[in-house]
Amino acid sequence: MTSTVDHAPPGALDRYFQFSRRGSTLAREVRGGVATFFTMAYIVVLNPLIIGGVPDGTGELLAGGDLGMIAAATALVAGVLSILMGVVANYPLALATGLGLNAFVAFGIANLDGMTWADAMGLVVLEGLVILVLVLTGFRQAVFHAIPAQLKMAISVGIGLFITIIGLVDAGIVRAPSGGGTPLELGVGGSLAGWPALVFVVGLLGIAAMRVMRISGAILYGIIATTVLAVVLEAALRIGPQTDSSGEVVNPTGWSLTVPAWPDSVVRPPDFGLLGQFSLFGSFEAIGAITVLLLVFSLMLADFFDTMGTMVAVGAEGGLLDEDGNPPNTRRILVVDSLAAAAGGAASVSSNTAYIESAAGVGEGARTGLASVVTGILFLAATFLTPLVEVVPYEAATPALVVVGCLMMAQVRGIDWDDLEVAFPAFLTIVLMPFTYSITAGIGAGFVSYTVLQVARGHAGRVHPLMWLVAALFVVYFAIDPIRDLLTG
Repeated sequence: MTSTVDHAPPGALDRYFQFSRRGSTLAREVRGGVATFFTMAYIVVLNPLIIGGVPDGTGELLAGGDLGMIAAATALVAGVLSILMGVVANYPLALATGLGLNAFVAFGIANLDGMTWADAMGLVVLEGLVILVLVLTGFRQAVFHAIPAQLKMAISVGIGLFITIIGLVDAGIVRAPSGGGTPLELGVGGSLAGWPALVFVVGLLGIAAMRVMRISGAILYGIIATTVLAVVLEAALRIGPQTDSSGEVVNPTGWSLTVPAWPDSVVRPPDFGLLGQFSLFGSFEAIGAITVLLLVFSLMLADFFDTMGTMVAVGAEGGLLDEDGNPPNTRRILVVDSLAAAAGGAASVSSNTAYIESAAGVGEGARTGLASVVTGILFLAATFLTPLVEVVPYEAATPALVVVGCLMMAQVRGIDWDDLEVAFPAFLTIVLMPFTYSITAGIGAGFVSYTVLQVARGHAGRVHPLMWLVAALFVVYFAIDPIRDLLTG
């Protein structure tokens, strides 16, 4: 006898987000949203450290060096934009300040002679508005659809390796040796020394074991359990951080960023004084129109393709792509992402973009935008609970990235490795992402080499006109410094 519950009409949430249709459940969406938040929450701590300690071209620090103010604004924008992505695009993609982009803004823009932080953030707003225009005119989507399907698969695989090395490096499992010799080594002196390394290994093997046992919530449970373990170890052994206040490594076997100790106060009232502290056109007077245009172009190109690669990788992990490798509601995803770039600049926390860590939530079963809404709500809560967010150390959060990176490698079987015309560009795409620490560099190398090999093979007619254009833009991107020197010298 069939239960009447099986034929019960879906609730309001299910009707809107359609998680049943996508093979998910309310519980999975919530778990996925929480897992994504915990793998991304580090940005609330890390972004202030990156952009808060660099003086601008006039010698001033962002927010006067108030890292708490930067953290509050970082969490606020991430929360609002992640909710917007979930509600508007119904896609399990969360957003926050882009790593790499924030470093570029800090070290490549704000510190230029005569530039202020307000001027630099104004450039970020301009970049976001330009991308929004490209989305609304259909150009950004047209470029995305012009990419060969196997290159999209390569992008997913490359990002899988990229987030794997992010996890390993951030946890200190892989690091540059102090004495040189090789670019990287295992742990300290070739050994996994220190209690933080143990926390990572326990988390990695624990999550993998729970996945093999098909335990729902494996990633989230792993993060929580290893955070508790880390707090206990720190309380008992007083391990301490790797670096001192100046950033110098003084304790190689210490915690890589966050020292996992229960805070004195869980709640801290947020200060949103950074909102609106930007100058839209001040940079033109400070550094000149040519330099401004080149910087906006560089920001735009990085943001443009990072999001494309991320949304494909997340969609591939969740089985959400169509036969051409495109996610649902592509236009809406790109509109929200463009608004996020501008919003990040307007809040003085640097460009916000889609996070590949969203794959952790998809790994927990999330398939809809409801997971992004959950992640966004937690970011909003984090504006008040910054001390609690700071408890989770890298060593407890990054095992999830390595596990998800493993899952994303499955896309590699869709590439025809016997066809060098596709295999070589796919190979460059895959290896350059982790080796250069840049999604954009990998995508650019793949696009340029694909176009060159098609011409060499006499198949230039197979290359979509937009691929020609994008390949040419990537050539400019890779040579941006010589071009800037030529134009301004």
